Order: sequence, then C-alpha cells, then structure tokens
Amino acid sequence: MPQSLGARYALRFCALRRCLLLFAVCLLPFEFAALAQTKRPAKTKNTAAPSARPSAQFEQLTQRADAARAAENLDEAVSLYLQALRLQPKWKEGWWYVGTIFYEGDRYVEGRDAFRNFVAIDSKFGPALSLLGLCEFQLKQYELALDHLQRGNALGLGDNQELRLVARYHEAILHNRFAQHELAYDALIKVIGIDNPAPDLLLALGLTMLRMPYLPVEVPSDKREMTFKAGRAAYLAATNRTNEAAAEYRGLVAAYVNEPGVHYAYGVFLLRGTPDDALAEFRRELELAPQHVAARLQIAFEYIKRGAHAEGKPYAEEAVRLAPELFATHNALGRILLELGDVDRAIKELETGAKLAPTSPEMYFALARAYARAGRTQDAARARAEFARLDKIRRAEREGIASDAKPQP
Repeated sequence: MPQSLGARYALRFCALRRCLLLFAVCLLPFEFAALAQTKRPAKTKNTAAPSARPSAQFEQLTQRADAARAAENLDEAVSLYLQALRLQPKWKEGWWYVGTIFYEGDRYVEGRDAFRNFVAIDSKFGPALSLLGLCEFQLKQYELALDHLQRGNALGLGDNQELRLVARYHEAILHNRFAQHELAYDALIKVIGIDNPAPDLLLALGLTMLRMPYLPVEVPSDKREMTFKAGRAAYLAATNRTNEAAAEYRGLVAAYVNEPGVHYAYGVFLLRGTPDDALAEFRRELELAPQHVAARLQIAFEYIKRGAHAEGKPYAEEAVRLAPELFATHNALGRILLELGDVDRAIKELETGAKLAPTSPEMYFALARAYARAGRTQDAARARAEFARLDKIRRAEREGIASDAKPQP
C-alpha cells in the first residue's frame, strides 16, 4: 500500500505552513494596498489630539510585530499583533498574520477565531475563508468547514499551489463524508491534472466512485486497498488513459466481485463506450445493494438517452421513493413522465427538483420544456431565462476549472 494519507498530508501541511507567511508577504500587499493608506484613524477637529496617541502606539506595535515575525519570534509577534488589534480591531492584515501563525502552530481554536475576525471584515478573500475552513476541519466542525472551504475555493486562492491543493482536497473529502459524491468528484478534478497524483487523492477518488460516505481516515482497514484501486482506475479514466483504466477496473471487479459499489463504479466507466455492459453492471449492483439510488438513476438516465422512457420509469419512480430529497431523482422521473404524456405530474416532479436545486440549469431546462408542453407560455419563458442565467454561470465556472487544472511551471 502506498504511503498513508496521514503521512503524506502531514508533509503537505508542513509545506503549506512554511509558505503561508511568504504568501502573506507576496499576495496580501496587493489586497491591502488601499488599507495601508487608511491604517491610521481619520482625524477631525474634535478628536485630533486624542487619536494621535493610539495611532502612534499602533504604528509602533505593528513595526515591532513585523520585526518579530521576520525574525521568526512568532510568540512575540502574536502578542504584539494582538495588542495592535485591540487598538484597531478591523485591521484585517493583522488578523491574517495572527491566524497564519496560530495555524502554523497547530493552535486551531485560536486560528479559527482569528480567521473569523478577518472574514467578518472581508468575506470575499478566498484564502482567509479556506484557512478558516481548514481550522474548522481540524476541530471536527465539518459542516462549517465545508461551507467555508467551498466559498473560499470558489473565490480563488491566488498562486499558492499548496493552499489550493490542501483546501480543495479537504472540500472533496467533506463532500464524500456528507454523501455528496458528484460534488466531491468535481472538487477533485480541479487538483488531479498532474502526473503521479498523491495516494491521498487516489483514496479520495476511490471513495467518490464507490460512493462511500467516509473521510479517508475513517475507511475500514479491510476496504482501503479496494478504495485505492478504485481511485487509481478513476484517475486513469479522468486523464484519458482509457486502456489502462479498463484494465484497472477489470482487476477491481475480479478482486472484489461481491463488494457493494464496485459494479457501480465500473458501470460508470463503461457508459462511455459500451452502455449495454454498463446497464448490466448497474443491475448487478442492485442485486448486491438493493437500496442503491445512484445505480437506479444511471439506468433511468440511460433509458432517457435511448428514448426508452417506459423502461426507465420504474427505476426513476423507485429512486424518488428511496431518495425524495435528491433533485436528480425528480429530474429523471419528471423527464420520463413528460415524454410519456403525463404532463401535470411531470411538472410537479420537475418543480420539486427545482426547489431542491435552485442553481441547477438542468432542472430549469427540463421545466421550461414541460411548461411549454402544457401551454404555460409565460412560465416557460421564465424557466428558459433562468436556465440561460444559470448555464452562463456554469460555463464560466468550467472555464475557470479548466484553467486552474493546467500543470503549473
């Protein structure tokens, strides 16, 4: 088995910590250029004399703190920064330095609180949001961590490759833990556009493909090799090494023929070229795991693609029964019902899906068709407009992902 996740990411975190303060020096001056011009409190006729003293004291403290930080006297630097922050609590550069020093020292409670103060001042600076999420992850505040990592990663993390890798990796594994496997895959795709990916990434990919709601450290020991092998196969497929991926998947199925998730993962791969074989794998998955919603959805969507809506209907109906909280189940059933002429029920299913996923362009595209079929012209126009708006956002995000995934020099 390759080097353990804990060992590999311990190295990643060390590399990240070493570059955080350099990151602050290199990137933040651009972010704080305007702040530097307004560091001192504004003077008025009534407060000029009283405000001069705290401003001078603040300047002295920040200069001493910067010198201590440069000399790597980090405890002294933190003490001085905190004194300066008591004078100017909205000095976000100070909260950044304090937060990164706490993070570097594994003091995640204090780091979390420092980054919370930063984010309260500036909620649009991606690195601070992502570091807040990483602190929360270490404190096992997983829902908060996922929210902040998603927001930070979406805003962008500059050119700090280590921070980008660590933040997106943790976003992905949290998606897996909350059974949001498609979102986990999307997050991982952003960081696997390199040769020889870390075993940590392969393990996370394996969890995604097998649809296992674990963090990597939670994977049972008897499932780790299987999970890693599934991740390796998925990586080869994602990097268009189709023949190698096929061989890896065949080996996976041969070694773990009766394990839930394995036939589903292989079926997803086979959809690219041999959809009949994929359907057979999905059906085999349902024999092993009768509650497997994703396998039912894959079958339903394949039948939609083929125009065999009556054949897909029972799979979509069962998926809705098993997982009414998933918008994709309502999407599949609604589209099938529409083509079978049950327009009113189709609209009901698609409206439910749109409420569950208000940012999904696919839902509004299907809903616009259903409204048009029912003669609801104005509703159809509104749904088409919303589809166009969301699709534009989606395309912009994909262009950003493609650019982000390019290997860095």
